[in-house]
Amino acid sequence: MTFDNRSIVRKVLIITLLLNLFVMGLKAVVGYWTGSLSLIADALHSVTDSANNVLGLIASRFSSPYPDREHPYGHLKFEAVGALGISAFLGIACFEILQGAIERIINGGNPVRISAPELWLLLIVLGVNIFVAFYERGVGKRVGSAILIADSQHTMSDIWVTISVIAGLIGVFLGYQWLDVVLSFPVALMVFWSGWSVLKENLPWLVDQMAIAPEIIYEIVMEVPGVINCHDIASRGVVGRQMFIEMHLIVGATEVDRAHEITEAVEAKLEERFSPVRILIHVEPSSYKSTQISFGNRL
Repeated sequence: MTFDNRSIVRKVLIITLLLNLFVMGLKAVVGYWTGSLSLIADALHSVTDSANNVLGLIASRFSSPYPDREHPYGHLKFEAVGALGISAFLGIACFEILQGAIERIINGGNPVRISAPELWLLLIVLGVNIFVAFYERGVGKRVGSAILIADSQHTMSDIWVTISVIAGLIGVFLGYQWLDVVLSFPVALMVFWSGWSVLKENLPWLVDQMAIAPEIIYEIVMEVPGVINCHDIASRGVVGRQMFIEMHLIVGATEVDRAHEITEAVEAKLEERFSPVRILIHVEPSSYKSTQISFGNRL
């Protein structure tokens, strides 16, 4: 069974896009008024939020889980590609923040001027960011969307960035001008870490890394009556989103109908545990011998 979550994902991305545009505009305006490098860098980070939403909408448009003639395994990797695009945007934002901070240290700049009303505006921005992050993450986990979960992680990094910037600007308000530049560096590190996390979570999907330990699949399959052994077990995909499992199955049956019943029972047991999943089983007679559970591993 395959679940198409694209309509839900698109709705969430459109809502968060509008909110992120509001946040970006507010940060940019206050940053321009005050001359704050850290706040302008934060606004740049928010530009990537909006770009990520647009990228997510594009990726979601092409990430149908249903197979077709050209894509017999579905299109879900488009969503992972979109998540990697988010990682790339974060890397660009990190570079821009560091570049701006170093230039300010070398060349100097105008002093930052911040007022109490402007600090209150930034608290509104923080509240919007918190809502967006938890909203996206909640829906993403509920429908199993990599793009929403990845984008929520990006927005979560934006929350910490904004908290750091607000703390620095409070220091500037109290007379500590150097805080604005100093806090630009941890902002860049937070952005980099967020991008690395997104990359680390989605790259295994794209390179078909093992999704489930073959020993776990082996134990489940061996519980089915009529199964003598199974070997050459392979799996890929994302558990809870879309899984692909294949194996060679040795059955204690001489008739095709009975062998078919056993394989159907195996598929039902695996679907109960890992659904949605597509399973490919190569049936072998009871006389066949093999101790290799998976590629490179032996029982």
